[in-house]
Amino acid sequence: MSASPESRPAVLLVDDDPAVAHAVQFSFDLEGLDVRSYSDAESLLASDDLPQKGCLILDYNLPGADGLELLDRLRARGVRMPAVLITTNPRTLLRARAATAGVPIIEKPLLTDALLTAVRSALANEA
Repeated sequence: MSASPESRPAVLLVDDDPAVAHAVQFSFDLEGLDVRSYSDAESLLASDDLPQKGCLILDYNLPGADGLELLDRLRARGVRMPAVLITTNPRTLLRARAATAGVPIIEKPLLTDALLTAVRSALANEA
């Protein structure tokens, strides 16, 4: 018997690639995490039922706003969940911006368990 979504740690995933979103949602669900997926920054910002605790997974390359801009907007609204940034081939400037924001970067393609490890670490540090 699996835990109800309310008792599982929340993961808010923002990625405009349906294949990535589906794969992360599927694998994280098997790990006991409650993944809520959004295709862009505006969809997440429009959500009125964000959990108080959990972890954000933000794709850097989003339509409209990049993942770090989205994080800034969420922080301005009082959302304090830890975040993980996912992207392909991050340049030095992006690495510096992410470090300043205190956000680890996991590089795509997501071939290892690095993303799950980063999310579990973020959730453990939040508790």
